[in-house]
Amino acid sequence: MEKASSFLSSILGRSSGPSDPSAKVTSIFIYPVKSCRGISVPKAPIASTGFQWDRHWLVVNSKGRAYTQRVEPKLALVEVELPTDAFNEDWEPTDGSFLVIRAPGMDLLKVPLKGVCDVIDGISVWEWSGSAFDEGTEASDWFSTYLGKPSRLVRFNITSEIRSVEPNYAQGYKIVFSDLYPFLIASQQSINKLNELLREPVSINRFRPNILVDGCEPFSEDLWKVIKINNLTFRGVKLCARCKVPNIDQESGVSAAEPTETLLTFRSDHILNLKKKLGKVYFGQNLVCEDSLSASGIEKSVSVGDPVFVFENHPSTADAPV
Repeated sequence: MEKASSFLSSILGRSSGPSDPSAKVTSIFIYPVKSCRGISVPKAPIASTGFQWDRHWLVVNSKGRAYTQRVEPKLALVEVELPTDAFNEDWEPTDGSFLVIRAPGMDLLKVPLKGVCDVIDGISVWEWSGSAFDEGTEASDWFSTYLGKPSRLVRFNITSEIRSVEPNYAQGYKIVFSDLYPFLIASQQSINKLNELLREPVSINRFRPNILVDGCEPFSEDLWKVIKINNLTFRGVKLCARCKVPNIDQESGVSAAEPTETLLTFRSDHILNLKKKLGKVYFGQNLVCEDSLSASGIEKSVSVGDPVFVFENHPSTADAPV
């Protein structure tokens, strides 16, 4: 019966869903190198592990353990660039395609997107460990000099490694070097509401979302259980508990007490009456894309300007998974 209903819906269009959008996509951010600066793009293809190119690279220490801004805030100043065509759905890298990396006081680093790399074992990020492609001596020397300690740049070995999303929240989904989930969504209204309470406003880049939307009520994205963007179905699987990265100024790499202190006054698990009381603050929601489970792959993108249709909400924030 459910399949028949779904089939009829596909024929009849959105007649069985909301007629008006709840929000609109205003920005899309990709973070090719984990914990380094993001790229704002007008369109991003969906891959099996999230947006194409998102968190494909990772900087690790001499033991293969991931560096993040939590311990290396200087990573906030590392700028990355990919070819513009890299965000076309059918694009393939050539011998002249590079990931370009810049940082204050450093020469330009160009990492080839096509070529043969050595595979190294013992790479780890949070609970996961496995093999990755080593981007070579030049990249290692660059990051070692910049961070002042032995470092390497590695790329996820998508040909042989699998890193799964937490099965208690979303079974069957995969990620690369993202923290826990393939997508993070937040709204402009939520950051505006936070900034009303801060002495000095902060940019949304403190929270590193993939999708920024506009036109909804502040923090209404907390409740979104099923949404559609460009006919792609996303599910809200977990409110995003924030670490200390939002306290790092992404323009200077300097850490302070805000905005976490203010978020504690109205976005803590106790104040939101969440089921789990972990002493954390929450901003944004983690998503998975149902269409990414397709064995044939994804050939669709999310674009700036796309309407966001909410098909199902949680009854209240207290009912949202955390």
